[in-house]
Amino acid sequence: MPATLLHLQPDDPIGIARTLAARLATTALERDRTGGHAAVEREWIRQSGLLALSVPAEFGGAGADWPTVYATIRILAQADSALAHVYAFHHLQLAGLTLYGNADQRHRLLTATVRERLFWGNALNPLDKRTIATASDDGFILDGIKSFCSGSVGADWLTLSAWDHSVDGALIAVLPATQAGITVQADWDAFGQRQTDSGNVRFERVHLPADLVLQAPGQAPTAQASLRSQVAQLIMANLYLGIGQGAFEAARTYTREQTRPWFAAKVDKAQDDPLVQHRYGKLWLLLRPAELATDHAAVLIERAFQRGASLSRDERGAVAIAVAEAKALSHQAGLEISSQMFELTGARSTSAQYGFDRYWRNVRVHTLHDPIDYKIRDLGRYALDGALPEPTAYS
Repeated sequence: MPATLLHLQPDDPIGIARTLAARLATTALERDRTGGHAAVEREWIRQSGLLALSVPAEFGGAGADWPTVYATIRILAQADSALAHVYAFHHLQLAGLTLYGNADQRHRLLTATVRERLFWGNALNPLDKRTIATASDDGFILDGIKSFCSGSVGADWLTLSAWDHSVDGALIAVLPATQAGITVQADWDAFGQRQTDSGNVRFERVHLPADLVLQAPGQAPTAQASLRSQVAQLIMANLYLGIGQGAFEAARTYTREQTRPWFAAKVDKAQDDPLVQHRYGKLWLLLRPAELATDHAAVLIERAFQRGASLSRDERGAVAIAVAEAKALSHQAGLEISSQMFELTGARSTSAQYGFDRYWRNVRVHTLHDPIDYKIRDLGRYALDGALPEPTAYS
């Protein structure tokens, strides 16, 4: 690791994230072109110490609050949204341990995460019910496949879900990624977010011990446990916003340093063109509401975590509304800025040497995670009738 990372104080996660983002940026364009598994860069993340950021201090972690965790995600997304996604989903799995696990599971798994610098991946995809859990004497046997498993390639441990036909419901559990019978397939081939390690995970007669089951099959989650979907959705919002911020800064820098002014503007510099200024003002008005809404939602998630088992349905619903606002605004900002930036930078900015298209490709792929129209519908219902979103894996 470079001295710049090693010499930063562990109580400066924002500084560490900025230094890490700067290093990721040096290879981000080339890695976006090649795709595949960014093993070296994932090791940079591991060595940074940020994997322990959200782990409570009682288990040896940094004990950072959620606004700080989300800030680091957004900083990394400005430079490399794919690896920011992998990093963010690591923290999503840790949130799941806190929300679903019992006291012993939290102690064992979170302590091990810090001590062994574990990198967590996701195989939970609630809409994919092809992985089946069959009860055995000391737990379950898993068979099937899971798709869209972010961060699974190169992960040390996985969070997973599996369907139990005997109760017509799913269980949630964790397993080492190297457990016998687990095969992680590096077959993610989307045109954006190309290094999120989001391939398929296959389970063939995999033994799941009972003490690694976080939520029993068919068990209804509490208001507290249902916060996991809100943690995930606000991760999406911060990734979209980070991409939008990264695109805005790339466009701003290019406009100031390289864009030639249009002859009809009769100015010497593109940045002095009043129409260019007007358009940047409109993009700024996409960014600022998204930033404010996203930061506000992070504060509400932190408050909800502090409430613990006392969290009420209405308090959880207020979080869901704030997260829906943040996600809808960040969705719009990321897509619009990454597209409109070319109208402000000019034809030469489309050269492959800049790779500016990656901003749009990454946010376009990621914003398809779940339909934004349903978030906007939830906001409309709330505006009309005060109805709070029903807790699901996506709301």
